[in-house]
Amino acid sequence: MPSGGSALPPARPAIALVSYATPPVIGGVERVLARHAVLMADAGHQVRVIAGRGGALDPRVRFVEIPLVNSRHPTIERLQRALDEGRVPAEFSEVATAIVAQLAPALAGIDIVIAHNVCSLNLNLALTAALRELMDRPAPPRLILWHHDLAWASLLHRPTLHPGTPWDLLRTAWPGAVQVVVSEGRRAELAALMGIRPETITVVPNGVDLAKMWKLEPRTIELIARTDLLGAAPLLLMPARITPRKNIELALRVVAAMRASGRPAGLIVSGPADPHRPSGGAYLEQLLALRHELALDESAWFLSEDLHGPPPDAMMDDLYRLADVLFMPSRDEGFGLPILEAAINRLPIVCTPLPALRQLAGDAALYIGPDDDPVGISSRVLRLVDTDRMRRLAREFRSKYAWATVYRERIAPLLDPG
Repeated sequence: MPSGGSALPPARPAIALVSYATPPVIGGVERVLARHAVLMADAGHQVRVIAGRGGALDPRVRFVEIPLVNSRHPTIERLQRALDEGRVPAEFSEVATAIVAQLAPALAGIDIVIAHNVCSLNLNLALTAALRELMDRPAPPRLILWHHDLAWASLLHRPTLHPGTPWDLLRTAWPGAVQVVVSEGRRAELAALMGIRPETITVVPNGVDLAKMWKLEPRTIELIARTDLLGAAPLLLMPARITPRKNIELALRVVAAMRASGRPAGLIVSGPADPHRPSGGAYLEQLLALRHELALDESAWFLSEDLHGPPPDAMMDDLYRLADVLFMPSRDEGFGLPILEAAINRLPIVCTPLPALRQLAGDAALYIGPDDDPVGISSRVLRLVDTDRMRRLAREFRSKYAWATVYRERIAPLLDPG
């Protein structure tokens, strides 16, 4: 018992992911399963991956290889050739029993089994039958059937499917199993196939690894993990020192106007207070007070204060990729380096019509006055970002399909319900 009599937090359920194969075998399902395993380990779950071929995914994830789980095992391929013709060979039951004998100890201590496509495709029906036998035993683990593909709904697979067992295992709602699909289209297909209500099927889309795709810096990844940066839409970027000539208060008021109109806008101011002026700290305090007054404490970030120093150049590169708009409402600029950096990153530019900025941006920027009405600026900026269809789609996908979001909103509730 810990000191003070406090109870230990309940242990997270132990999870086994079952699939024909895992990376380095190349395939979409394999990639998704690998990401799930790492995310679950990150969340504190004990994770085990059981597959017919592949390898270890992460030092925290135990890999259990059972050759007969492999859809390309010679014995399984021999069985499948007969099954595809509508014949259940005599050795089918024997092979399924052999899989049970190896799968049962591999699942010892497991609370949740997640089977990826094992009960969706007819690539190893002996494995499907073995899993069903294990789940029909007393006190089985909780079962989640994760359907990426559906053989019975596929023109490619339908000619190799036949009435009866074991093919019907792929179109039957197993008792107690949680049904998960990867899209709304798959939900409609599975509901029709199994004769169950669509609302009983959970949709969990696949995600994207932004950190890997964008080669994000560790400090950027950490910032994303503890803020709602990805949820900010649009996200305005000000690569500026905190000094009055940068007119940061206008940026705060524009973001507040966007949020008042129902848009979850955000702002990043990257630079520190001006070290050459004693008034720099006082201006920052005014901005922090205004941020609080406008209810932007969780949606406007003064990054140098947060990081206790200016972000390194590599992190600034990340911010240009993450942002939706370069916002420069400056009252004075000598050159305007952020204009160059934004243009190279194909980032829309909103700035004041100072000669230095206009010389760089030409007719490619949206120009605003430093004392313009924030509501009016908000409307103009939103029109700018909304008319770029690909950027609008990227903004939506960035917030909706990042793996961290998919896990937090869709996967975690399946693992720790209530």
